Amino acid sequence: MLFDVTRSELVGLFGEDRLVVLPATAFPPAAADCEGARLLQTVGVPTGTLWPRVPDEDDGLLPLVQDVVDVEDAGEGAGGWPVIGWLLNAHLALDPASGKVHAFDADEETVRELHTDVSSLVQVTLRFQRLLDEFTFSGDDGDEEADFERLEREVERIRQETHSSDPLPFQDDETVWSVVGEEIAAGQRFKGDSPGARSLHG
Repeated sequence: MLFDVTRSELVGLFGEDRLVVLPATAFPPAAADCEGARLLQTVGVPTGTLWPRVPDEDDGLLPLVQDVVDVEDAGEGAGGWPVIGWLLNAHLALDPASGKVHAFDADEETVRELHTDVSSLVQVTLRFQRLLDEFTFSGDDGDEEADFERLEREVERIRQETHSSDPLPFQDDETVWSVVGEEIAAGQRFKGDSPGARSLHG
């Protein structure tokens, strides 16, 4: 695992109710015991920016790539990968053999590697969600430009710190995480009763 992420760290930041763990029974047998699946079963991932997939109510299984997108161009075996989440307009799927997380764009019908392993997915989600939860704007119109410069620096810091360990999430401006970062830097995605949302929207 590229990043050391623990259940206690996530619970301390977000609380139990904002974490999703996936039971081993939700994964296909060939994937249930891979390192990435075990991390999702024991540590989980915070919700908000990323939407983890919920197992089907009837059979308790995660959907497979072949159930949600056309997999002709995805490579051999990709159809059987479990879909573990949704980010922007992309289905996120775990390749049990390599441990990588791939983003399948349903609109563009493209697929690309997004994370080297699941710990990277959890880490980027954690960092962006924490920024959205904790960042505060001054509320002073005169300081608005400085506020956004500070926000942009925070987003860039997340990019740089991630890139030094895993270059995939921010390898270019087209990845879904790069787009999410741009949206956050523009003052979007601040929701509910977060300090950022309150100071932006009054």
